[in-house]
Amino acid sequence: ITWSALLFMSYVPTTAIMEAPMATAPAANAPANSEGILIGDKVYSEVFLTIDNSLIPEENLSPTPSMQDGLDLYTETDLRILGCELIQSAGILLRLPQVAMATGQVLFHRFFYSKSFVKHSFEIVSMACMNLASKIEEAPRRIRDVINVFHHLRQLRGKRSPIPLILDQNYINTKNQVIKAERRVLKELGFCVHVKHPHKIIVMYLQVLECEKNQTLVQTAWNYMNDSLRTNVFVRFQAETIACACIYLAARVLQISLPSRPQWYLLFGATEDEIKDICVTTLKLYTRKKPNYELLEKEVDKRKVALQEAKLKAKGLNPDGTPALSTLGGFSPGSKPCKLSLPLPIVQSNSFLSILLFALALLLSIVTLIVPKHTHTKKQKQIDTKVEDGPGCSFLYN
Repeated sequence: ITWSALLFMSYVPTTAIMEAPMATAPAANAPANSEGILIGDKVYSEVFLTIDNSLIPEENLSPTPSMQDGLDLYTETDLRILGCELIQSAGILLRLPQVAMATGQVLFHRFFYSKSFVKHSFEIVSMACMNLASKIEEAPRRIRDVINVFHHLRQLRGKRSPIPLILDQNYINTKNQVIKAERRVLKELGFCVHVKHPHKIIVMYLQVLECEKNQTLVQTAWNYMNDSLRTNVFVRFQAETIACACIYLAARVLQISLPSRPQWYLLFGATEDEIKDICVTTLKLYTRKKPNYELLEKEVDKRKVALQEAKLKAKGLNPDGTPALSTLGGFSPGSKPCKLSLPLPIVQSNSFLSILLFALALLLSIVTLIVPKHTHTKKQKQIDTKVEDGPGCSFLYN
C-alpha cells in the first residue's frame, strides 16, 4: 500500500474498500461483482488508487471551471504561476524538501482543474496544498507556521516592513479556512494525492545514457523540471515523459549530443510530439511577464461581483438584494393589463356585481359613522338645555 493509500485510510471509515495501485484483484474473502465488493451482507463500491487518475484528459483541459466563470486563459495561467511561486517560496522558508514543494504545486494544479479561481481563494488553497504536501512527504509543518510564512510573503510583496502575525480573530478565521480548504482538496481529488516526481527518473535515465557525470547537464535538467511545475504538464503527461523532455531541453541548450539513431527517448516510451509539447510549454514560461498580484486580485473580484449579480438576476432580485419588478403584471404605470381567459359577458357582469357590492359596503360604513354621531349630538344638546334651565346639577348624579 502506497502512502496515498495510507493517507486515504486515515480519512475514510474502516468499512471503505481500498486497493493499492499495484493490486489486480480484490481479496479472496471479498468477492467482487458488477456493482462492487461484497463484504458480509453489504456491497461496497471499489476505490482504485492509481497514478492514472491524476492525469487530466485533453478534452477536460478547456474550458476550465475558471473560464466558465468568466476568467480568460491568460489570467488563469498567471494565477496558477503565482500560486506555485507562493508554494515554492513558502517551502523554502519552511525548509521543506524540494519533493514536498513539488507535490504541493501539483496538487494546486489538480484542484483548480476541478474548481474555479473565482469561487476559491488561490492563496488559501496554496496554504492548504502546502500543508497537505508536507504531510504526504513526511515533513509536516504546523498550520500556524504555514500561515505565518504566507503572511510574511504578503508583506514583502506589498513592500512593507515585516510585522509579526498577531494571533487574533483574523488568524483564527484564516486557520479555519485553511483546514476547510485542505479537506476540500482531498475531497475533490478523491484522496488520490500521490505524485510521481521525475527527479530520480532524470538521474536514472542519464545513467543509462552514460551522462550522469556531467553535473551541468544534470542540474540544468533538474532546473527545467522544477520550472515546469508552474505549468500544467504534470497533470497532462507521465513523469517519465517529463523527465525525457527535461533532458532533451537541457541537452539542446548545452549543445550536448545524445543518441539519435534511433532516438534515445523512444527507449523510455516517450514520443517526439509529447517532448516538443512539454518543451514549448516550459519555454513559454520564460517569455511571460511577472504576474501582478494586485491586478489579478482585482480581476477575480470583478468576476465574483459579476457572478453574484448573475445569480441574483436568475432569482429575480436586484444587485442590492431587493425584489425586481417584472415588466408584466408589475406595479409600474406602464405595466400591461393581464388577459383573462373568461368570456367577455361574464367578466362584465362580474365587474358590475363587484362594483355594486363595493358601493353598498361603502354606503353602510358611511351610515354607521354618521348616525351614531348625530344621535349623540342631539342628546348632548338636550342635556345642555336642562343644565342651563334647572336650579342645579344634582340630577346628573341620580
